[in-house]
Formats: sequence, structure tokens, C-alpha cells
Amino acid sequence: MQWLEYLLPVFFLTPLGAIALVVLGMRGLHERRIQSPLTRRQLREPGQSLRDRLDDAFQALFLDGALGPLITLSPLVYGMGRMVFGEQQNWLEWSGYGLACALFVLIFALRLTRHFQRIRKLKLGLACELSIGQELDQLIRPEQLTSVVYHDVPADGFHIDHLVVTPAGAYAIRTKARSRPLDALGAIKNEVKLKDGRLYFPGSRERKPLRETRIARDWTAAWLKRECGVEVPVHGVLALPGWQIIPQGEQRKGDPDVVNGEGLAEWLNTHCMAPEAGCPKLDEPLKQRINEAILDRVQAERLANI
Repeated sequence: MQWLEYLLPVFFLTPLGAIALVVLGMRGLHERRIQSPLTRRQLREPGQSLRDRLDDAFQALFLDGALGPLITLSPLVYGMGRMVFGEQQNWLEWSGYGLACALFVLIFALRLTRHFQRIRKLKLGLACELSIGQELDQLIRPEQLTSVVYHDVPADGFHIDHLVVTPAGAYAIRTKARSRPLDALGAIKNEVKLKDGRLYFPGSRERKPLRETRIARDWTAAWLKRECGVEVPVHGVLALPGWQIIPQGEQRKGDPDVVNGEGLAEWLNTHCMAPEAGCPKLDEPLKQRINEAILDRVQAERLANI
């Protein structure tokens, strides 16, 4: 029966299939997410969503790196089986097996390259998130207990990197990571110009970071008004760690403040929260309602992910 010549070589693929099942069973080893057994409402860490995305990226890298060679060798192993059971050798058929192997090599090489680029970008973003989180943690030292800092607060379809509740209102802080290029002499070019609602990086200009910060600020203001029943002052801050901000012209009305993140806690204290700045003060019951609303939202997402 001629069809057996095509069926029997499938058994040569059994070892590769067994290894693939082992790999799929081991993919959970790359899962680092830990669920606390405590029932008390748990806060999120700085860059929590980036950590989760980084876990997913490492898991995808592991799967493609382990399964790629198995899938690439499958046409060749099947072809070896065809040599054993086939009465005649068709070189055109063998060319097809070789072409399939080459195609799989190209596909997985591109996928691995994409994974490496994604992991590198996520690591840079997480490093910036952690640096801003460390700066903001200075606000909750014993002598400054009037402020509360929340990290990675879930919103509608996105996360607010840092949300600070102060006596002067709330501050929605977005952190953006950008690689700093080198000039012809090898020096780091770390100056970004702020003009007309745009960020002028070396070789490019962007509006998206400022737009995302405005969205986070406006969403926070609308959500707190809905939860607390009163208007709550909300300010937007865009942090660009490692960059020197050079304002050009007057800041447009409604645009968020742009800082490099260094000394952010001191900047918040002196620029936004000092009594001489003329900022309105929130009473303690309102601050308590704001904190409860944020805690409830963080808790709701944590329970949804269990």
C-alpha cells in the first residue's frame, strides 16, 4: 500500500514530539508572578505591568528557543523516514523538505530577534520605572507622612505608572524610557527640547508621551470625581529618566510638567505642595476617600487576575 510510505515516517517524529511536550510542560518555570496568601488589600509594585510583560516575553523566548529547533528539524526527520520506506527517491520532494527547513530557520530567527528587542525595551522601561519609584518613596518617609504613593494603578485599558496623593491634590505620573544615542565623538546625547507640545529628541520628535500623560491626568480627575463626588485637583507629570529637559518658549496651558526624575520628590514638595505655592489643600476625609477608592481599584484588578 503506497500510502504507508507517507504514514510510517510519521513515527520518526515521535521523539521530537515527546521533547516538545516536555518543553510545553516546563514553560511554567518562567512564570515569576506570585500571589500573596494574605487577604488584606495588596498594592502593586513599581513597574508591575512591565514585570508581567517581561515575564511573558521571557516565556515566549523560551518557547521559540526550545521548540524552534524541533520544528525546524521535523521536515528533515520525516524525509529520512521517507528514504527508509520509499521505494524510489524523488529529489524534488527532498528539495521541498530542505526548503521547509530553511523557511522555519528564517521564521524562528526573526521571532527570536523580535523577542530580544522586546526584552531589551521592557528592561529599559522597568529600570526607569524603578528609578522613579525610588524617588517617590522619599515622600513617605516619617517626616513626610502627608503623602501616599501608589504604583502601577490600573485605569481603563492602561496603567498609571505612579499616583501620588498629597495635601495639594493627586499627581498622575507617567514614566517613559528612551535610549540615548551617541554623537560622532562617542558622547551621550541626552538633551530633549520641549516646545509647542512636542518632545524633540535627538533625531526624532514625539507627541505621544505628553498625550498619554494628559489622558492619565484627565482619566484620574474624572474617576476621582465619580468616586468621591467632588472635584479633586489632579496634575500630570511626565518623567524622562536620564534626559535633560530644555524648555523652549512658554508651556502651553493644559500640558503636563516634564521632568527627568532626578530629585522628583523634592520637586513635588517645593514646586507643587509648598504652602507658598497657593495650592488648595485637601481635607483629611477627602484624602481618605481618595485612598480608599485607589485601594479598592487595585484590589479589584488583583482579584480578577487570580
